[in-house]
Amino acid sequence: MLTYNLIVMQPHKHQSLENSYNKTISVIESCKTDNQLEGASRMVKNFKNLYGRVGYPRVLSYSLDRELDKTYFRVTKQLPLK
Repeated sequence: MLTYNLIVMQPHKHQSLENSYNKTISVIESCKTDNQLEGASRMVKNFKNLYGRVGYPRVLSYSLDRELDKTYFRVTKQLPLK
């Protein structure tokens, strides 16, 4: 019975991470102005801070950065500043 409870509780943690990641991606994709991009950039930074403390797959970080760069290029028509 104890094992069953642990199995049930773990997906909840991953679901929260997945929901946060998906919401961050959708915010990035919906950006149409520089100000919105700044907000999305802060959201990515907050995501990394929050989930960096508990550990998360680094591929999510790279994916968010790549999506932010693609959207920045789409909105501003220039390469992102690094």
